[in-house]
Amino acid sequence: GVQDTQGLESQTTLESNTDAFSAEGTLTQMTGQSKIWAGGQSKIWAGGRSSIWSGGEYLWIPENTKLWKQIKLEEGHALAENLGYGIKIAIIDTGIDLNHPALQDALAPATEWWDFYSNDAIPQEEGVLGVGGYGHGTNVAGIVRQLAPRATILPIRILGPDGRGTVADLSAAIQWAVDKGATIINLSLGSKGFSMSVAAAMANATNKGVFIISSAGNSGTTQVSYPASYADAPLIGRTRLSVTSIDANNIKSIFASYGPSIELAAPGENVYGPAPDLLMAAWSGTSMSAPMASGALALALGEELIVSKSNLVEELKNRSYDINLFDLNSLFKGLLGKGRLDIENFLKNTTK
Repeated sequence: GVQDTQGLESQTTLESNTDAFSAEGTLTQMTGQSKIWAGGQSKIWAGGRSSIWSGGEYLWIPENTKLWKQIKLEEGHALAENLGYGIKIAIIDTGIDLNHPALQDALAPATEWWDFYSNDAIPQEEGVLGVGGYGHGTNVAGIVRQLAPRATILPIRILGPDGRGTVADLSAAIQWAVDKGATIINLSLGSKGFSMSVAAAMANATNKGVFIISSAGNSGTTQVSYPASYADAPLIGRTRLSVTSIDANNIKSIFASYGPSIELAAPGENVYGPAPDLLMAAWSGTSMSAPMASGALALALGEELIVSKSNLVEELKNRSYDINLFDLNSLFKGLLGKGRLDIENFLKNTTK
């Protein structure tokens, strides 16, 4: 950066505002319309928990049943009666399909939305499905909705159709989310480089008790994306979490970044959700793992807690399922976080 010294009392570092941040997921499969929302309404959970699950199958998107069983979501929904009600989750991403009936009922008031990429109040995804980042934010929001169906989704767009965005927009978006009362901020995006302005925005958010969940990146190496790589920074509070991806067998995903800064693992392969234009699509990436942690936190925060709110991230990590015992993960011991997300165990130990 360039230093601009103003007298002896103040010194400001100006950061490069290039396209530093990018979405961390890849479209893996497109399908047709889901029968659930083909009629223009997504009412499957209107009756509560019993309408989401039947006979052990996740009715809204059956394709995710195995994934949700892996993280004990059905048991979690039985424990968290409010299903995340009253918890606002900011999705800072490529925007979402604001007209998708799978998401419409969950959206925050339109007066709270913002699109930093286009500088307007309509954070609508733009592009062609299968090209770049188009559909990424809709899938991320859809994952949150599946885990915490009564939570509120606050859509904020900073990434363009190519899935890329700037440091300045991310910093501003984090502050926007805090100002609009978000309880959780989901960052399914990352950068190779550290940003002081983003770190400052995160510190301000976590100091106010806002949870920030970040994806680890898809390098397949120890090159963990920023801000997930910033887990232990003293500037950032205890309400932030870095998440990487494992497969259906609890083995590290080939693409998933890993390292000592990773705090939790969650499934991130072929996760189905709503896609623009009334479609459904599966995406893979640590981008899909992060919103599972966001949704789990929303389930807990919607209930009466028996632990302090500031300890929830530690509980989420400590109540996870130990995946370090698997031989195929032996090369990554201590580099995949405490374990795999276990929503049932987490909620049993944090809520009444």
